[in-house]
Amino acid sequence: MQINLDQNKNLKLFNLISEVATANDQSVYIVGGYVRDLWMNREAPTDIDFVTEGDGMDLAKAVAREINPKLKVSVFKTYGTAMFRHSGLDLEFVGARKESYAEHSRKPEVETGTLEDDQKRRDFTINALAISLNRDNFGELIDPFDGISDIQNRIIRTPLEPSQTYSDDPLRMMRAIRFSSTLNFEIEEHSLNAIKIGAERIKIVSMERIMVEFNKIMLSEKPSLGLKLLEETGLLHLIIPELTALKGIEEVEGQTHKDNFWHTLEVVDNISRHTDNLWLRWAALLHDIGKAPTKKFMEGAGWTFHGHEFLGSKMVKILFHRLKLPLGTDMKYVQKLVKLSSRPIALIDDGTSDSALRRLLFDSGEDLEDLFTLCKADITTKNASKQEKFRKNFESVAEKIKEVEEKDQVRNFQPPISGEEIMALFNLKPGREIGILKEKVKEAILEGEIGNDKDEARKFVMREGQVLGLKSSSQH
Repeated sequence: MQINLDQNKNLKLFNLISEVATANDQSVYIVGGYVRDLWMNREAPTDIDFVTEGDGMDLAKAVAREINPKLKVSVFKTYGTAMFRHSGLDLEFVGARKESYAEHSRKPEVETGTLEDDQKRRDFTINALAISLNRDNFGELIDPFDGISDIQNRIIRTPLEPSQTYSDDPLRMMRAIRFSSTLNFEIEEHSLNAIKIGAERIKIVSMERIMVEFNKIMLSEKPSLGLKLLEETGLLHLIIPELTALKGIEEVEGQTHKDNFWHTLEVVDNISRHTDNLWLRWAALLHDIGKAPTKKFMEGAGWTFHGHEFLGSKMVKILFHRLKLPLGTDMKYVQKLVKLSSRPIALIDDGTSDSALRRLLFDSGEDLEDLFTLCKADITTKNASKQEKFRKNFESVAEKIKEVEEKDQVRNFQPPISGEEIMALFNLKPGREIGILKEKVKEAILEGEIGNDKDEARKFVMREGQVLGLKSSSQH
């Protein structure tokens, strides 16, 4: 089968690589994801892999020299690969190879091979496609495992026996689920069973590599497709057991609670329709994480999850550490949203005080809109009238908050009087009294006792300072 590359935007590059390979007496082929996405008419990836039945590093250097003698080529001798960046593309060249794996390692023993050998070592048939850039058959599609048929039938299948493929490199189990989720393909039955049987081998893979695939699942159009497969195969329990702990419905005295695991997956799908923010999606994934350890049945009250938001925010830090996720602002953002996830619901009552609204504004700061996006995604009832009622309630709270914000301006709150000014008022050196007075100012503003105003804050500090026994600088 021929692939017409005449209209391809990279045709000039492909012709140049073909000419250099011919001059070097080497074969060269485009392989992997670029070929798959080209066939599927998907947006072409910016990384292109090339295989040569020869030295991949030599070919990369020769191509780079032809493009621009000053191009920097990164060489990885251990893997026989070399890559460079050109015109917004990451181009990687590798010599065709055979691979064999030791039982407790995912680092293969590598030896020189043919294109066929190289295609056999690929993870899935849809990624084992190749297009020849050789002069005698330029544009020919080489598809030894019927990957095109699997694309047409929307199937994820391994080129060789699946249990061996996954045992050799257990990260491929995550990749199978990731491709199933992002492409909306079905994992072939034998392949899915092999993942269930071999799930434990994911333990030899670094958490960093696992999270790269997990985050791609989280960023897919409908993340629940991948999350359900992770749960079904047992991988999710091995990676984030705190999530699978949310599964199940208990009944006491005829009273039940919802299954918080499947509810969570609905919330993640809901929020994914409104944002591509990975960490906001993570907040949705973890918003109920504290419910399993706080679940309790109380006579007369039924099932309760008191304090699950606070405990959940604490669990976020533990999880991010273990999963090797970023521990800076991204983690703190997720912690904040998990901790505040039930607060807007509590403000729906018409009798809600302005001080409660000010406190939510203060605590959420610049993330208030994201918090409301999360809260709306948390509405998973199938009752249309209830959905509409909840939506209107949130809109009402948002309107109240907008009015309070315009009046009091406490979002991203900065004290109207600084510590240095307080020290000057009482001729003080730095000490605990300064912190006490600053906290009192903040509380007075949030409670509505004084306005968010410099003069009012100064008068308040003078009064409170005297209560603490401090003398103003004019009395010294």
